[in-house]
Amino acid sequence: MRPVVAKKKARIAVLISGGGSNLQAILDAAANGSLSHGEVVLVVSSRDSAYGLERARLAGIPTAVIRSRDFASTADFDNALSKVIDDHQADLIVLAGYMSILSEGFVKRYPQRIVNIHPSLIPAFSGEGFYGLRVHEAALSAGVKVSGATVHYVNEVCDGGEILEQQTVRVFPDDSPQDLQQRVLTQVEHVIYPRVIEQLAKEIVGNSHDS
Repeated sequence: MRPVVAKKKARIAVLISGGGSNLQAILDAAANGSLSHGEVVLVVSSRDSAYGLERARLAGIPTAVIRSRDFASTADFDNALSKVIDDHQADLIVLAGYMSILSEGFVKRYPQRIVNIHPSLIPAFSGEGFYGLRVHEAALSAGVKVSGATVHYVNEVCDGGEILEQQTVRVFPDDSPQDLQQRVLTQVEHVIYPRVIEQLAKEIVGNSHDS
């Protein structure tokens, strides 16, 4: 019987739609050693013009563009997305500014293997319709004194999965939505997302040793 070969690093697929600054934070963490138990093996974009694709190419990472509008049904889109993820043997699926809502059927294929970061302190300013600047506009309209970001597992409920980590930032009286967005992004998202991904990757590697 062949011996079980322990997994050295968890294989990560990152899904993007835009500039990919969180993707870059993950790549930087891998480069500087703070993300040591995981490696990004695939970047998938829902838009062919996403700058995050260029970030991936510069890092030598395979890319794919899979747009829901190119498929006749949700099931066909799910199958295409699953195929490229499975072909790259991804252990963990990381959403980094991914603007397409994943179907319940897709999410159920990867239980506790999909993570997302949301730019608020869930459950505040989360769920359907809360994305991008809309989140920060809502936070400012509500007059909150702190905001932040949340890393969570993805399940069939939008922004409804188990919370893995949250961190806060102050909200200042003269903040614009763009000011708050930038502070949350640079002071929280770029810090806690790679950290949580490293924790999850370490668990995946550990579980492969145990199996």
